[in-house]
Order: sequence, then structure tokens, then C-alpha cells
Amino acid sequence: MSEKLHPEIVKHLPHLRAFALMLTRERTLADDLVQETVVRALSHADQFQPGSNFKAWISTILRNSFFNELRHRGRVTQLNLGVTHEEPTTSGGQEEQINIRDFERAFKTLSAVHREALVLVGASGFSYEEAAKVADCAVGTMKSRVSRARLQLQQMLEGEKTPAEAVEHVARKPAAADHADRRLPEALIGGTY
Repeated sequence: MSEKLHPEIVKHLPHLRAFALMLTRERTLADDLVQETVVRALSHADQFQPGSNFKAWISTILRNSFFNELRHRGRVTQLNLGVTHEEPTTSGGQEEQINIRDFERAFKTLSAVHREALVLVGASGFSYEEAAKVADCAVGTMKSRVSRARLQLQQMLEGEKTPAEAVEHVARKPAAADHADRRLPEALIGGTY
């Protein structure tokens, strides 16, 4: 059975690597996570149901491997709001790259579950239902995570809030309370509210 999965695994390697990078925020850890995912997928190939969504199945393996590693290390990634990421600025009117860099900085401050939700729904194109299955949560929980993460990003990108204030503000308010008319650039998130 594992021989039949080889083409599917190769086809989905770019997605797996991108997903792993979003979760770990480190290339070497992401590569290790993808390798672990491929090994697990091949060793448990008999558990894959032919005809079902392979991308969701292997994404779930990657996600579970990531959280298993966090538990194994005995720590949960803590949000370090005091650290600023100083990167060289780009001159010559490269506003788009500056906007992407700002987005990446803001994205890195989100919690792991919020980053995961945005990657699954926005970047990977999963429906809320599929993303909820991958994340092993209710559909409503997935919608809430995506909404809250988008609101936090919106507030940080518009300069309304610092990362700490955005997290605190969203934690106190219902997810859809004050952002019905705001939109993140679709190219950055891949969807709307």
C-alpha cells in the first residue's frame, strides 16, 4: 500500500513544507517535521482510506507530529512580545515587500492554533469543515480561530494595536464584534471574513 502513496506524498511535499514552516517558524525544524510526517505516513499507509482526502490525512499527521513534539519537549511555545525582529529595510519603493514583511512579523506573533487555522483555511484552501477535521476541533471552533486570528492581524497591520494589545483585545471581545467592515488583503490570507 505504501508504494501507492509515493506519488501523492511527492505531490503534497510543497504544501507540507509550507504548513510545517508556519507551525515551527524554523526551516530546520520544519524539514525535520516533514520528514517525520512522511515516515509516519508510509509506516501507517494501511490506515489511509483510498478515495478520501489525502491532503487532509497527511496534514493531520504533520499537525499531530508537531504537537507531539511540543508535548515531548515539555513546553508550549510562548509568545515573546518583547522581542522585536530587526530586519534591513528595502529601499527603492518596495512597498509590497515591506507589507509582506510586516505581515510575517504580525503572523509570527499569533498563537500556534491561530497560525494553524489561517494556514489551513487561508493558505491551504481547506474548507472550514476540512480544516476542523485536520485540527481535530469543531467547525465553529475553527471559524472562531480564523476570525480571531484575522482580527488580530488586522489590528496589528493597521497599527491600531501592538501584538500584546491585539491578543488581549481579541480575547476580551466576541470574534465578530467590531470588524464586520474590515478586510485583510486577500492575497495575504486567502479569504474574507
